[in-house]
Amino acid sequence: IRVHELLAAVGRVHEADESLMDAVTGLSGSGPGFVALVVEALADGGVKAGLPRPLALALATETLSGTAALLEQTGEHPAQIKDRVSSPGGTTIAGLAVLEQRGVRGALIDAVVTAAARARELGT
Repeated sequence: IRVHELLAAVGRVHEADESLMDAVTGLSGSGPGFVALVVEALADGGVKAGLPRPLALALATETLSGTAALLEQTGEHPAQIKDRVSSPGGTTIAGLAVLEQRGVRGALIDAVVTAAARARELGT
């Protein structure tokens, strides 16, 4: 219990069975690197679209933190929020179509699974 209290002082604590630790590492341990890459790519897209880099990076970071806060506050599934902000024929659905065509979803899934497999290798 003492470890739980210590960790709770700096963030949310989730309990997971020992057998899931490689998967936890693949998602939570490696995830910040994956998310940082996504934020950087969003900012690069903003720059390519004409925004100054500092503004693009601020907007990308705030978009990520705002979306994460919305997911936490509402408890909604990410698809519900995605669907709510995707108007027919609009900008978001056009961009989402490109992300799906380019395999971004699959790449992120594979990144987590690969990181988990590497954690398993390092643990043996």
